[in-house]
Amino acid sequence: MRVLILGGDGYLGWPTAMNLAAAGHECCVVDNYLRRRIAEATNSEALLVAPSLTERARVFAAVSGHEIAVRIGDLNDSDVMFSIVREFMPNAIIHYAEQPSAPYSMRGFREARETLRNNLDVTFNCIWAVKDIVSDCHIVKLGTMGEYGTPDIDIEEGWIEIAHKGRKDTFLFPRAAGSLYHTTKILDTDLLWFYVRTYGLRVTDLMQGPVYGISTNEADLDPRLSPNFHYDDIFGTAVNRFLVQAVARVPLTVYGGGGQTRGYLALRDTLQCVRLAAEKPPARGHLRILNQFTEAFTVNDLAERVKVVGDKMGLDVAIASIPNPRKEKEEHYYNPVHSGLIDLGLAPHYMTEDVITDMLERIIENKDRIVSERIMPRVRWS
Repeated sequence: MRVLILGGDGYLGWPTAMNLAAAGHECCVVDNYLRRRIAEATNSEALLVAPSLTERARVFAAVSGHEIAVRIGDLNDSDVMFSIVREFMPNAIIHYAEQPSAPYSMRGFREARETLRNNLDVTFNCIWAVKDIVSDCHIVKLGTMGEYGTPDIDIEEGWIEIAHKGRKDTFLFPRAAGSLYHTTKILDTDLLWFYVRTYGLRVTDLMQGPVYGISTNEADLDPRLSPNFHYDDIFGTAVNRFLVQAVARVPLTVYGGGGQTRGYLALRDTLQCVRLAAEKPPARGHLRILNQFTEAFTVNDLAERVKVVGDKMGLDVAIASIPNPRKEKEEHYYNPVHSGLIDLGLAPHYMTEDVITDMLERIIENKDRIVSERIMPRVRWS
């Protein structure tokens, strides 16, 4: 396939490009370095140094023999989106090109407006480029499990059948996001569903849980190919933050009671899921929603897992509960269905002690780059 990857400089975008290229697909990545600029502006740079996209592509070609085309441009600009789609004529578009941080979206008016405009404009432009130029192209959109919130019923895979006053119909599962970022993801889903049912687009919306990890088959070929591993309070996911805190001898920051439960998955499994979705598209006129995670943990579970392994490595890990900077339930029911990707062929990797050990060892190699001031929460919802 010809696969166009929007947001190809990101934590997930760049590893996805390498993975798909290594599998024989023709890949083009597009980015405007928004995430890098925001990270620099908020003192939230990644732990590992990442070369430019052009340099990454050059290194990857040298060590793997696989080419990745690079385009630098702002996909908020419809002319840029249309031009790239018209030039590349993709069979599939993987859409990661969104401001990815919930805390950043709650930081203030400017950040909220930037998140809203960027995320919705890029999605809107992508939809219209497909509709007008490559109508059979499959859009694979990265959503988030955070769209659902924490309802007191089982979370179905995107859709729910509702019986009401003797009649029944199927609807999108009710959404209840906990941040503006997650709300933009809900609006993405609504936009996609409108254009699917109106114009017969072909779309997969992946409701992804928080991702952890540094290593992939392709990234391990050369240190310069590593993903953008963030550990700060704005861009770092809970697992990645805890791992760096353990190495830095900073108590693991459990927000509030620590009973918040989420579905997590390894970076390697994100690559599996996206590739499976891209290679096995739904029919035209269908919005396929898949819940993308492999295991569910509470924040306390995660902290304890990191502590057990860290202590065995002599890190003497401490855990500290701190006031929760977010507005969220700290104890709740959580039972999402997630069988769709397994049915497509996902072979999950789980968070074993060996996996945690490998991640800690990689972080220890780079411990001199840790800036402890980036770890504690700097953004509060209220």
